[in-house]
Amino acid sequence: MKLLRRGRLAIAVLAVCGLGACALPSTSPDHGARHWVASWGTSQMPYGQAEALPAELWKDGTVRQVVRLSLGGSQVRVRISNAYGSEMLVVNGASIARAVRPGSSEVVSGTLQPLRFNGSATVRIPAGAEYVSDPVELVATSGLDVAVTMHLANAAGQQTGHAGARTTTFLARGGQVMAASLADAKTVTRWHQLADVEVSAAPGARAVVVIGDSITDGYGATTDANNRWTDHLVQRIAQDGKRQLAVINAGIGGGRLLREGLGPSLITRFERDVLARNGVSHAIVFIGVNDIGVLRRSKEDTPQAIDTMLADFKQAHLQMIARAHARGICVIGATITPFMGSGYYAPAAHNEALRQAVNDWVRNEKAFDGVLDFDVVLRDPARPSYLAKVHDSGDGLHPSHAGYAALAAAVPIEKLENCTYDRMPGRR
Repeated sequence: MKLLRRGRLAIAVLAVCGLGACALPSTSPDHGARHWVASWGTSQMPYGQAEALPAELWKDGTVRQVVRLSLGGSQVRVRISNAYGSEMLVVNGASIARAVRPGSSEVVSGTLQPLRFNGSATVRIPAGAEYVSDPVELVATSGLDVAVTMHLANAAGQQTGHAGARTTTFLARGGQVMAASLADAKTVTRWHQLADVEVSAAPGARAVVVIGDSITDGYGATTDANNRWTDHLVQRIAQDGKRQLAVINAGIGGGRLLREGLGPSLITRFERDVLARNGVSHAIVFIGVNDIGVLRRSKEDTPQAIDTMLADFKQAHLQMIARAHARGICVIGATITPFMGSGYYAPAAHNEALRQAVNDWVRNEKAFDGVLDFDVVLRDPARPSYLAKVHDSGDGLHPSHAGYAALAAAVPIEKLENCTYDRMPGRR
């Protein structure tokens, strides 16, 4: 293996740089103290009419959401989001419990506990804000399914949530936060107003946020099966058993780096989704295919527009890296996977050239603390601009289940443990 500056190594599927845990920000707790770490989380986006709760549920309805934790701890607390709200979000009551299983509104007998906010059962969250509940005693483990239930009680306004949950959410009328299962519940596969579940974790426990588009969000994953590529990564970490590391999926389907897509651009949500989350030591940035594809689909892919996009890609990544390093967070770049077979975007040779130019820059730019060469992992060796057949879901763009497993297998988890990024002169 080729030695890079200051002993950083190229490894397995990495183009350059070792991966590892950076020094914590100055706001981190003293060694020996337990601290809060995000164990599950998702990216927030504004809901349109198609995703929003109907008025009768928004005014007086119960929402039960089952999520799977990726890191254990002795206590838990919940972050509720009104990030894109246009009115005050009123939660008349909330609870948390062990879920019987994904796809069911039933909770394990005797585990239901009310959630409070500074001692109050009711919380009023202003538009644009996010509030964290008081801690509750709940022994959490990696892979534990928990049910978070909220009773919503205000008139409909702009709602906040995550559309690509790939998980069943249960909706029922009235206040049923302490019910063992929800009566007459309807189901959707969206998350509503729920941003994070945090655990009080042992010293040394950390989180890696994977921020990206539909490939990270889990397009094609099986509902309630937790088989996105980030879920496979959680399973690898748990099976290895050598480190306490949460994995937070901050993917948004249709998401782009530079402009809004089906949700906010990555550059605008980087602060909330990565920097503001508790316990984060690493960010994996895996995005770009929709930026290139939409440029093509909108017939705006002129030579000048392509050159401008490449320059904007570089600037955006360098800005995120600088902001992350200021918080003691390492940034791992991931190459854009092949999409020449996509009928939706129907890329041409010059679009593929832009993808290759971005990937060459990601591999060789020394600002990153590591590089995951996902392009190499998923591509067809005989036709490198296409996904390998075994890794193709069938649309030429999104990975198959085998492709998702391959992405997780390509992450060297032992390198997510100890690393201090290079602060040599000339480093951005």
